[in-house]
Amino acid sequence: MYMIESKGGAIACMLLALLFLGTWPAIMTLTERRGRLPQHTYLDYTLTNLLAAVIIALTLGEIGPSRPNFFTQLSQDNWQSVMFAMAGGIVLSLGNLATQYAWAYVGLSVTEVITASITVVIGTTLNYFLDDRINRAEVLFPGVACFLIAVCFGSAVHKSNAADNKTKLQNFKSLETTSSFEMETISASNGLTKGKAKEGTAAFLIELEKQRAIKVFGKSTIIGLVITFFAGICFSLFSPAFNLATNDQWHTLKHGVPKLNVYTAFFYFSISAFVVALILNIRFLYWPILGLPRSSFKAYLNDWNGRGWSFLAGFLCGFGNGLQFMGGQAAGYAAADAVQALPLVSTFWGILLFGEYRRSSRKTYTLLISMLLMFIVAVAVLMASSGHRK
Repeated sequence: MYMIESKGGAIACMLLALLFLGTWPAIMTLTERRGRLPQHTYLDYTLTNLLAAVIIALTLGEIGPSRPNFFTQLSQDNWQSVMFAMAGGIVLSLGNLATQYAWAYVGLSVTEVITASITVVIGTTLNYFLDDRINRAEVLFPGVACFLIAVCFGSAVHKSNAADNKTKLQNFKSLETTSSFEMETISASNGLTKGKAKEGTAAFLIELEKQRAIKVFGKSTIIGLVITFFAGICFSLFSPAFNLATNDQWHTLKHGVPKLNVYTAFFYFSISAFVVALILNIRFLYWPILGLPRSSFKAYLNDWNGRGWSFLAGFLCGFGNGLQFMGGQAAGYAAADAVQALPLVSTFWGILLFGEYRRSSRKTYTLLISMLLMFIVAVAVLMASSGHRK
């Protein structure tokens, strides 16, 4: 199997993982905003997410002089470590599934900020002690503090942007009572023209609501925040579980049994994530949540609208997670949590693709810039804390 041994190689893996893990949520959000049911999207996503783990295991897990390789470990008596890896996959799958609904309620940027910050505060602390403190505490924990500050800014951005949107919509009684005649005669200041509505206007928000799969008008954003915090707790646990699977800090393996390599652990991790996602999303097809329309497995198979984008999202997430774990095994999983600065990438896509924060108040822009700057500082500090596993 191929092993990352240098600090530079580990940081390169983290940076590439940061790009991949910050991009796939934007693609999933894109399909939902175009009206595709999240159950359909997630079923496609989870197929290629598993395929990415298989590709990594069959290539990087088999090449190189290091032993034991992927196939050898499949037959070893290492079920204790396998259980830790699969537990990590379960909580990650639950977290990813939850965020798919949270994006609709509180937006891509804020959801990623809150979940990433919770992940760093809890997960990084756990990984620091599990890794026998190979990371520099005097650098690592100031980085964690930066994430805490970032989540405060993120919450403030959400509150300010929600107030901005409320102001934009004050001329509209409700989506249901807005007639086509009214939509045509609202002043240009509200963004209504003969063509497409301008991003960030009240008209744009209403058009988006009519098109998207998850309807959020008239619903409390508290629902989205609760889902977001649940996802954050799930995300904070998957990396420590994977750490235990690959390093056996609790000495659960029998004497002489090799520790799971990162590729074998990632394979089992992805298998459990796939099974959980498959079961839950098939259930949600027939018994949907949050007011979504009912679907069926046949309808899912026939729905090709956005399927390619969903497949791409699964590949990006799968390879992103694999790169994060490869970097973490070399430089410490606490330092690898720097990839949780993915809101830097997600916010970029949110602004570029979805018009988030367009025509918002100066207060919202100030808070948004402060949040992004804090993330830049946080990721630099966490990467600087990288150690070297002996």
